[in-house]
Amino acid sequence: MGHGTRRVVAEVDPKDARIAELERQVEELTRLVQELREQLRRNSGNSNRPPSSDTPGQKAERRKQSGSGSGKKRGGQPGHKGLTRALVAEEKVSEFKHLFPSACENCWTPLSPEGGTRVRRYQSVELPPLKAHVTQWVRHGVECPRCQHETWASTAPIPTSPFGPRLSAVVGLLTGVYHLSRRSAVRLLGDVLGIDISLGAVSAVEARVSEAVKPAVDEAWAQVLSAPVKHTDGTQWLEGGQARALWTIASSMATVFKILTDGKSRTLAALFGLKLGVLVSDRATALNFWAMEARQVCWAHLLRKAISFSERDGPAGAIGREFLDYIGILFDYWGRLRSGELQRDMLREHMAPVRAQVEALLERAVAARLPHVSGSCEDILEHRAALWTFVDRDGVEPTNNHAERELRAFVLWRKRSFGTQSTRGNLFAERVMTVAHTARKQEKNVLEFLTACCTTARTGAPPPSLFAAP
Repeated sequence: MGHGTRRVVAEVDPKDARIAELERQVEELTRLVQELREQLRRNSGNSNRPPSSDTPGQKAERRKQSGSGSGKKRGGQPGHKGLTRALVAEEKVSEFKHLFPSACENCWTPLSPEGGTRVRRYQSVELPPLKAHVTQWVRHGVECPRCQHETWASTAPIPTSPFGPRLSAVVGLLTGVYHLSRRSAVRLLGDVLGIDISLGAVSAVEARVSEAVKPAVDEAWAQVLSAPVKHTDGTQWLEGGQARALWTIASSMATVFKILTDGKSRTLAALFGLKLGVLVSDRATALNFWAMEARQVCWAHLLRKAISFSERDGPAGAIGREFLDYIGILFDYWGRLRSGELQRDMLREHMAPVRAQVEALLERAVAARLPHVSGSCEDILEHRAALWTFVDRDGVEPTNNHAERELRAFVLWRKRSFGTQSTRGNLFAERVMTVAHTARKQEKNVLEFLTACCTTARTGAPPPSLFAAP
C-alpha cells in the first residue's frame, strides 16, 4: 500500500468512527424517548397504578376509548321512568297521622271518618334532637349506728370507662371504618351529640374497641384461611413514616387485613397458614410459595400489560394488539358463562384454542427478544399453570378485582392520613376494617355488631359471632 493510500485511510477512519458514535447516540436517545413516552402514557388502564393516580385528562380519555361515555347530558333522560323512595315498613314507623276530608269536594256534604275506604301513604323522615344519655353514679357513705364506722357503697356497678359500649362503637366506626381523623371525630361528636371528648380519650376508646373485636377477627381469619377460593393483594402502608406492607385476604364469606413489617415471601407464607384452596392474585414473586397449579393469575393485570404493549411501535405493538384480541375473547366467554349462556364444559371447549393461541403468542414474543416485552411475556409463561384455573374450577374468577376492591378503602385511608403511628394503631386499623368488611358480607349492621362486641367485653359474656344467622 502506497503512502497516498495510507493517508486516505487515515482521513476516512475517524469519520467512520464518528458516524458510528453518532448512530449509537441516536439509538440510545431513541430508546430513552420511547421510555419517557411510555412513562407519560402510564395510567391505571395500562399499568399497576391505582385509578386514584389518574389525572382528570387521563380519566376522560379512558372513558372515551372504552366508550363508557354516552355523550348525553347528566341526569334523567327524556322518557326515563323515575324511581320513588320506598316506604319504610310500618313496624318501623314512629308516629302515624291520619288525615280525613271534612266535606265532599263535589257537593260539600259533610263526611264522617268512618266512611273511609281507601288510603294513600306518605312518609317523612326526621331526626329527633340528639343528645347524650348521661348516667351519674353517686356512691353513698353510711355511718354505722353501732360502731360509727363509715361504710361506702361498692364501686362494682360503676363502669371502668366513662364511655359506654354504643358510644365506643361509634368512635370506632368514625375513625376505623369511615376514617375520620381523631380531631374530626371529636368535632363531630361535639357538634352532633354534644359530647365532650378529648383526643387522648378517642385513642383510649380505639384501644378498647380493638380488644373487644379480637374474637370476631380471629373467627374471620379462620373462615378465610379455610375457604376453597381466596383472593389476595397488597399495598404499601406507613407506620410513623416507616414503610410497611398491608395485605388483604378475601373470600366470599369474609375479608381480613394485616399490616406487616414487609411483603417478602417468608413473611407472607406465615400469614397464609396451611395454604389451602385456590389463591387468586397478581404475579407477585412474593407469592411463589403457593403451588402454581392452585393459583389463578389476574387477567385484569394481564389486560393492562397488553394495553401497554399495544401502545408501542413496531413488532411490540403488533404483539400487544393480538394479545388484546385474545383477552377480549376470554372475557366474552367468561361473561357468557356467568350469564348462563355457556356451561362449564362448553367454556372448556371454547377456551382450548384460545389457550393454545395465547401461549404460542407469548412464546413468539419471548423469541423476538423485544425490550421490555419479551421479559414480561417470559414471566407470564412461568405462570402458565396459573393462567387457566378459572376454566376448570367452579368459584374461581379470572380477575383479582375482589381483593383490589377490598383494599381500596385502606389505600384511600393511607392517602388521607399517611398511615398510623404505632403498632397499637395498626392493630386497631386492621381489626376494625376486618370486622366492618366481613360484617357487610354477612349483611350485619356494623355499628350494632361493634356495640355487641363492646358490650360483651364489658360484661364478660360470650362474644358475638360474625357468622351466626341473624
